[in-house]
Amino acid sequence: MSSLPQSPTDDENRSFDLNLQHGHRDLVQAIAFNAYGDRCATGSVDGKIRVFNRHRDGTWRLCDTWSAHGGEVVELQWLPSTIYPNLIASLGIEGWFRLWAENPSAAPGRRFCAARSVNGRPAFDTRSARAPYRSFSMKHNEETRQTYLALLATDGRLTVYENDQPENLAEYALIDEFSVCSKPSRGDEVAFKVRFDPNPEPCYAALRAGVPTDSLGLVVAAMGSVKVYRTREIAASNFGANTLQKEFYLAVEIPGHRGLVRDVAWAPGNIRGYDMIATACQDGYARVFRMDTPFSESDGRSWSATHLLSRSQHRDFGAGDDDTPGSNNNNNNNPNNNHNNNNNGGSSSTTHHPPHHHHPSSTLSASLAKSSNVGERAWTGQPGQIRHTAQEVSRLDSHRTPVWRVGFDDDGQILGSTGDDGRLLCYRQTPDGRWAKSSELVMMKTRMAAP
Repeated sequence: MSSLPQSPTDDENRSFDLNLQHGHRDLVQAIAFNAYGDRCATGSVDGKIRVFNRHRDGTWRLCDTWSAHGGEVVELQWLPSTIYPNLIASLGIEGWFRLWAENPSAAPGRRFCAARSVNGRPAFDTRSARAPYRSFSMKHNEETRQTYLALLATDGRLTVYENDQPENLAEYALIDEFSVCSKPSRGDEVAFKVRFDPNPEPCYAALRAGVPTDSLGLVVAAMGSVKVYRTREIAASNFGANTLQKEFYLAVEIPGHRGLVRDVAWAPGNIRGYDMIATACQDGYARVFRMDTPFSESDGRSWSATHLLSRSQHRDFGAGDDDTPGSNNNNNNNPNNNHNNNNNGGSSSTTHHPPHHHHPSSTLSASLAKSSNVGERAWTGQPGQIRHTAQEVSRLDSHRTPVWRVGFDDDGQILGSTGDDGRLLCYRQTPDGRWAKSSELVMMKTRMAAP
């Protein structure tokens, strides 16, 4: 009679443990790594943010924890490490956007002392008086040292700010404000996401088509629509002097979604000559789109210094009176503008040009209350507007459940997605341009042991 095999002892088992115990007492809703990957910030439903540092031995140790919001933390983002001091941006479910500054000289556990400064206020915060913010994105230009902040509210209003003094965290100036979609009805489930183009400048094909090198790009997911906006320079009068300001225009609307778009991502690495945008939709698909900027070879332009300089001079000095704020070049009162276009999703446009000035207060409620007549942006064909095209290259249904998150790696070579099934799926681009599943990570509730 054979005896039953004995179970291995604990010493013979090698368990797979988490290398980072986050320590939150509630669900973790947001997580962000810095540019070097050696710092991690987590945000929980309990409103707390915890920061971990990775040490040389590979272990992660708690750096600081503090109560950042009255409700759950929905989004987190590290600003580039070249900005001093280190900054973490956060957004709470209550609609407050806050910026937390680190005190490098403080002891561990009290590094982000801005959270415990006078009256317990962060380094910078703002909220909308009309509707709570649901998404934000920040971008920093290393050359000009300008920082841009985009905030998207539940009423479909997108607000963009600029800071040209990183040392002064409270000096954010409003540069543009407009609606990206109609205001949802009361009781409707909402989904909003906004992301800046992470690349330092537009791809070379977009530059060839006439997009300025300092043009900003934004991709916005609002309910069931996805739109891409670019900036052009317009002439404006500021204190009696003519200056150039940035204004966003609708470059292309990406169609094809049959549900709420939960997330959107813009791929880094546009050296390929075109841009890649991924979306996560409630209909169960993660989609990848290729965005191009077609141009004509018959215009006689080339990459020579003469042609590039001439195009730059045309942008700087060629703007006529139709580009000045308050002009009627947008034909806002023309009922024929209320049409739909499959490529750009045009709708009635009421262009809003806020004045370019600084706000001395730490909150921007005064600037947000300036105007309530902010319409949607449509394609108008004005000087400086470059039409883009979007083509769906892959429709990924590996989750077979609603998809909640998508994201690219730092090189734009790997795409990850998560859904209701609790799996993390990774995709790579095949030689024919399509994306295919390459790996899968499943979170197991049971404790597994390796032999």
